[in-house]
Amino acid sequence: MSKSLFLSLCAVAALTAYATGLGLKAGLYEIKIVKQVIDGRDMTAQMAAASEKMQQAMANMPPEQRARMQAMMPNAGGGDSGGYRICISPEMAKRDTPVVDKEGHCQPATINRAGNVTTYEFHCTSTDGSTRDGKGESTAGGDVISNRFDMTSHTANGQSHIMHSETEMHYLGADCGSVKPIEPPK
Repeated sequence: MSKSLFLSLCAVAALTAYATGLGLKAGLYEIKIVKQVIDGRDMTAQMAAASEKMQQAMANMPPEQRARMQAMMPNAGGGDSGGYRICISPEMAKRDTPVVDKEGHCQPATINRAGNVTTYEFHCTSTDGSTRDGKGESTAGGDVISNRFDMTSHTANGQSHIMHSETEMHYLGADCGSVKPIEPPK
């Protein structure tokens, strides 16, 4: 699997984790990847190692260089425990649907709620002809939202990949600091 496809699949995993209509509060969250399986290979340890390596590299950078690096990744402020941070804007917190991609190309086809559990299915088609189909479930409990989803992606050149992802979102507070808020897709 190419590095760009791997990163793309990881980004989808992260984006599916927020704005699930579960009483999400505006503010700063840390997302921790609990489990990541791509094409039957458990990538959890590899992703944790890559995240740790990135954290260490950024920690060793001069402040100006670290600021430039964080500006290139505005919604990926470093977390203290190998996760990454996102800032949910008030507008995003008011949404009542799962968001699978921040550009809004992928809207859930079905959404069902039962108490603190939201389940959803989605189908996405990108401008390059690739598609993603999947289903997920989010469970809220206090300041933690647990997410899991399964997705199959088909690239424009005919390759298919299967992904299973489990994440946890931990609410850290209303102040996002230097992490740029995510706005609702247009």
